[in-house]
Amino acid sequence: MNREDVRAYVNQYCRLRDVQFSAYELYARKHGLSAKELFVLDLIWFAPNGCLQSEICERLSATKQTISAIIKKFREQGYVSLTGSETDRRSKIIRLTQAGTAYAEKIIPPAADAETDAMKDLAETDIAELIRLTRLFSDCMKKRFHEIGEK
Repeated sequence: MNREDVRAYVNQYCRLRDVQFSAYELYARKHGLSAKELFVLDLIWFAPNGCLQSEICERLSATKQTISAIIKKFREQGYVSLTGSETDRRSKIIRLTQAGTAYAEKIIPPAADAETDAMKDLAETDIAELIRLTRLFSDCMKKRFHEIGEK
């Protein structure tokens, strides 16, 4: 296949990815959040024992400053608490407060249900193929972007 044909497929894929990101962004805005804030809230929600800022940064490929600002905002709103880690005194464990749990409960479970229901609309073989191909493409993308930095 020539590069022009492949580029057309890349453009189609990017538009589909943009539709997904847009759905998250619009949902987040309905709740007065940015998509990044929604994703941070989601990660904290699904970490019942709390999580570290470094884990959030890594998972979202976000800078420490970005995540720090989001955590600071949530902390000022009374939604999260920070406690020292027993293994590393420099690290703080981020947990939802009672107010944060009540707040996130209205946002995160409905979003998780929407994701699950959307996936459930697909046949099991299609789900497996979607995961397989997304993993394959993502691995190839990571490799190619890494190669750019080495040139």
